[in-house]
Amino acid sequence: MSERREAAVKLFTAANATVDTNRGETYYTDLYRRCEARLSELRAMAPQSRINLHEVLQDDGFDRRDFMKWASATTAMLMLPSSFTPLVAEAAELMNRVPVIWIELQDCAGNSEALLRSDGPKIDEIVLDIISLEFHETLMAPSGHQAEKQLEEALEHFKGKYLLFVEGAIPVGVGKDWCTIGASGETFEDHLLRLSKDAAAVVAVGSCATFGGVPAAAPNPTGAVGVMDVVKGKPIINIPACPANPANMVGVVLHFVLTGQIPELDSLLRPKFAFGYRIHDNCERRAHFDAGEFVEEWGDVGAQNNFCLYKMGCKGPMTFNNCSIVRYNEGVNWPIGVGRGCIGCSEPDFWDKYAYERPMADANIKAPFGGVEKSVDEFGLGMLAATAVGIGIHAAASALIGKKSTECGEES
Repeated sequence: MSERREAAVKLFTAANATVDTNRGETYYTDLYRRCEARLSELRAMAPQSRINLHEVLQDDGFDRRDFMKWASATTAMLMLPSSFTPLVAEAAELMNRVPVIWIELQDCAGNSEALLRSDGPKIDEIVLDIISLEFHETLMAPSGHQAEKQLEEALEHFKGKYLLFVEGAIPVGVGKDWCTIGASGETFEDHLLRLSKDAAAVVAVGSCATFGGVPAAAPNPTGAVGVMDVVKGKPIINIPACPANPANMVGVVLHFVLTGQIPELDSLLRPKFAFGYRIHDNCERRAHFDAGEFVEEWGDVGAQNNFCLYKMGCKGPMTFNNCSIVRYNEGVNWPIGVGRGCIGCSEPDFWDKYAYERPMADANIKAPFGGVEKSVDEFGLGMLAATAVGIGIHAAASALIGKKSTECGEES
């Protein structure tokens, strides 16, 4: 057993708190061995991209120490023991061995924009830069017939090996003929089916590609749906949100590079390392929710003191995502951090069900059984629409407790 593998066995219990320590030493020992074998295979392959990660990092002012700090944080995000950090770092260096084909369908290109943020590169983005991106309409130089030729060559050369990233919804209703691509006039649906046929896995990026997003909002004139409603018989990974966080895209690709497999998914095909807990669980305003302290109207005393935004329509208690941990724009902030409630954009049908400023308890949605503390898989597919009953009761009880505490304080 190698020294690094011994470290995996001895140190896994000291890893980040998100690691599932119930799996035991044998699980992590076997996983470590599989990862080593996978990386050994990739090292023997010729890189599809000649970009050297460490040269790019150095050019942008990052040293080896910065890179290893990033690798350590990414290891924790992937819910792996800290002893896997050297493997994650090596996987990042070998990401140019895995070809990626990226297509845009019914979308606003917001997820591509998230990859291209111009506020200064960070390691997540630099790592994505070295991916062997074989096709991306927005980023590639060729256009028209030249672009189509490059796509066809990539499909043939990397058959069965490429990851297909899909951005945007797929129209399958009467309006599908309105949405075509290329000189042949191939519909988005046929285009997706043809490209996914020989993919190693399909990654749906953003709310539109995962659950239909805004194009699928009522009255949904094109019959827009998500990737998993069209593609069958292929591994599918959903990375919802509007837009998806680049850190979660990196995590999915890194996991595939590291293990050769897709990450563990929840009932909606979202990677559990990113969507295994609710925004509410890690929200900086959670203590105010528990104390019954809410913003009652914009600009009131509660708003000035960063009280909970639930009564103003925040959907954090029923939204599964890691926004509150990973955040956006260099990790600077996120919606709730700037005083705007979550609109549940990583949940199915978010535009029709969640994107308004009123509490779920006031929404005309039939709520399932289950309270505010349920996990994603305890809810299940049919129960993710809302948790108005449990949350509403909890919020009301918390408010009552807060009121009583205030009264008691006044009396004393």
